[in-house]
Amino acid sequence: MNDASANLDIFDRKILSAIQMDANLSQRDLADKIGLSQNACWRRLQRLHSIGLIKGSHTDIDLPALGLDLTVFVMIRTRHHSKDWSEGFRAHVKRLPEVVDFYRIGGDWDYLIKVVTQGMKGYDAFYQKLITDFDLATVTGFFSMEAIINNRPVDITRL
Repeated sequence: MNDASANLDIFDRKILSAIQMDANLSQRDLADKIGLSQNACWRRLQRLHSIGLIKGSHTDIDLPALGLDLTVFVMIRTRHHSKDWSEGFRAHVKRLPEVVDFYRIGGDWDYLIKVVTQGMKGYDAFYQKLITDFDLATVTGFFSMEAIINNRPVDITRL
């Protein structure tokens, strides 16, 4: 447990759980849901923001309805592990708009990138941009056929 989570009580955890499920709850609805007054709930929300446990909010969008119908998990292995190379590669990947998640990982692979794009042609265009000017040992894509669990809220109350 880190310093921020060490000072959380059951109401803080209930707030975090509730806003993970629905970040659009009004303060009144959130307060009612967790059993606090609106003022007490607002103060707690402000504190959770100020200590960095709440970092914005987002809205889930039906991406296939917009034509973004292909999700690919791209695994990358590289021969380069210097700080300069890594920083350059990170900056390169961050500029690619198809990237929705990007991780440096342990094990047999070095990086995992989640890409959302318009079909196979969109993925091929992404792939060409990804490999341009970077010596990558292995790049492979795993194509999602169905999202069974996607962006599941973390069970904060179990902490």
